[in-house]
Amino acid sequence: MRRIWRYAAPAAALAVLGMAVAVKAQDAPGGGPSNVQVSDEGKLVYEQICQACHMADAKGGGGAGAAIPALANNPNLAKPEFMIEILQKGRGGMPWFTDMLTPAQMAAVITYVRSHFNSYPDPVTEADVKRFAAGAGHKPDCNCAQ
Repeated sequence: MRRIWRYAAPAAALAVLGMAVAVKAQDAPGGGPSNVQVSDEGKLVYEQICQACHMADAKGGGGAGAAIPALANNPNLAKPEFMIEILQKGRGGMPWFTDMLTPAQMAAVITYVRSHFNSYPDPVTEADVKRFAAGAGHKPDCNCAQ
């Protein structure tokens, strides 16, 4: 029994150290710097919902036969309508979030992702999300369905 404890304590210390290093490494944004003021709500929504699949660095991932797209450095996010549509309607393995997030929360998380992991400076507003939901915000040249 003493032999197990002799090896267990150093192994536990290494595991804790490894987790601390991994958390610190995931803390960096994936895109370039931005001057956009981002609400804490957008970051919170990302960390509590989106990060589980898209990862802390927003670089996506894969596994179990599913590829999760990167949000960081993603040219599709240049058009806010792209993300608005996906959050409202879902796509592939991604569910819609109209039953979970308010238009204000959607706007906040979209603005956070576009500015923190990318370099798109224009904030998305709650009015933008509502306009899209009403059908008035979808532009024919949006390419949202791609």
